[in-house]
Amino acid sequence: MKTSQILIPMQKEAPNDAQIISHQLMIRAGLISKLASGLYSYLPIGLKVLQKVEQIIREEMNNSNAQEVLMPVAQPAELWQESGRWDEYGAELLRFNDRHGREFCLGPTHEEVITNLAGQYLNSYKQLPINFYQIQTKFRDEIRPRFGVMRSREFIMKDAYSFHLEQDSLQKEFDKMHSTYCRIFERLGLDYRPVLADSGSIGGENSIEFHVLAESGEDAICFSDKSDYAANIEKVVFSEQTATCSPSAVEKMVLTKKKTSIEAVAEFLNVEQADCVKTLILKTKEGFKAVALRGDHDLNETKAQNLWGEFELASDEEIKSLELKKGFIGVKGLSIDLIVDYSAAVMCDFVCGANEWDKHLTGVNWTDIEFKTADLRDAVEGDDSPDGKGKLVIKRGIEVGHIFQLGDKYSKAMNANVIGKSGKAEVMLMGCYGIGVTRVIAAAIEQNYDDRGIIFPASIAPFQVVIVPINYTKSTRVKELADNLYQQCLDAGIEVLLNDKKERAGIMFAESELLGIPHRLVLSDTHADNSNIEYKARNNPDKVEVPFDEALIYLQKQLSE
Repeated sequence: MKTSQILIPMQKEAPNDAQIISHQLMIRAGLISKLASGLYSYLPIGLKVLQKVEQIIREEMNNSNAQEVLMPVAQPAELWQESGRWDEYGAELLRFNDRHGREFCLGPTHEEVITNLAGQYLNSYKQLPINFYQIQTKFRDEIRPRFGVMRSREFIMKDAYSFHLEQDSLQKEFDKMHSTYCRIFERLGLDYRPVLADSGSIGGENSIEFHVLAESGEDAICFSDKSDYAANIEKVVFSEQTATCSPSAVEKMVLTKKKTSIEAVAEFLNVEQADCVKTLILKTKEGFKAVALRGDHDLNETKAQNLWGEFELASDEEIKSLELKKGFIGVKGLSIDLIVDYSAAVMCDFVCGANEWDKHLTGVNWTDIEFKTADLRDAVEGDDSPDGKGKLVIKRGIEVGHIFQLGDKYSKAMNANVIGKSGKAEVMLMGCYGIGVTRVIAAAIEQNYDDRGIIFPASIAPFQVVIVPINYTKSTRVKELADNLYQQCLDAGIEVLLNDKKERAGIMFAESELLGIPHRLVLSDTHADNSNIEYKARNNPDKVEVPFDEALIYLQKQLSE
């Protein structure tokens, strides 16, 4: 294709709301165009990349014997009410009424629809196991869409759903999808890690996320430095500990006027934050709970939700109603349940709030305090790995895939049964397997860029090679050579872009690098004089002069490496 035949609206500057590099570069390179908050159009170059990602996914899913289907985006409320998620899912579920007043939603996911479909057409155990997948548009009404297509409201996902009668069968398909996903992300050229994860609102157990490692990632991923252990920080589980210290200090009340944060208190008293205990007041469905953590640890919200369901931090007025002093809340004399994190429960002679204005206690111990213990905290760098091997290292990750074992959560609620070997109706077990197709593109860019633009992995680059002829519109010789080389590439099945615009050489070089095309061939009058052509790989600063007659063979060799 020639640049004169394709829309590539490049921009010198990214919009002000583009905070991360993938959003900036996708706008600047003309891959996407913003329609509204969290809504983007894919322009011709961006669509070519998107289609390549989809093709790799489709090939690997087909090779794994999954069957492709396509389900509606609009879904009737009855299905969600049948599964119990209509009222549970929250504001991200965009609900609407049709002209007849019937309730619908735009599907953020398709568990209900596929379960309904399976219930209609799967009748016998002889049809199982079976795996259906689709590549489909989803809509989640994000409260704060951000980071371009990384967290948009409308996006494209590959979601697959498998059906089984036995757990062993479900486990085999889960393992098969794990291997399939690894092949997909390897073919996409991504540096990724599969990690243990929480299932969230989808439900089920045995959940694994696939993360692309990037500094802009929203998730913290924990790895052991001595083993294969890897988990999302929300899934790192710690065991109850045995205290190794003995109380020795005398409890004292000290004046800490206006010192309301752990950082300020620790600095004022000349102690480590790890020697302090902080107390949070949570408002749960079971009532108020006091949660105590070591001063240098943070509450893991997922673990708290697993204990009490949805919760929020108590407001100033609610804290006051409990006769507590915000900024000086301690662990002694509380009128509500106290739950202490395992790490805090083994501390001795610690500092905490005194439940009096401008005062803290030092030398506090747990001996005369009534409390329960639980695993409540986030992991921190240097923690012992939960598998007992090595220490934890924490990196940022972008979630691009997630596989679940749903069990019978949806099939039981929606009566998706088949006749089993015994001749009786049996509830099917389900697996669920998702890949964020549009997010994959952003994640690939977050891993592959420099100060000049995108460096696409070869498998998803919009073109394999770009031809940059200097003075194409002015020099007959250059135009003839460029057109000749362009035709050779087309005949050889190479995806080629010929820059036939009337631009200066520097601008054409900058545009080719911004687009991230892996290989570049340059022609000029000088090259016409010496019968050479200049070759350069996008990810290599070196340039190579190649005889024109050998250019195609040389290029094919580079493409095969």
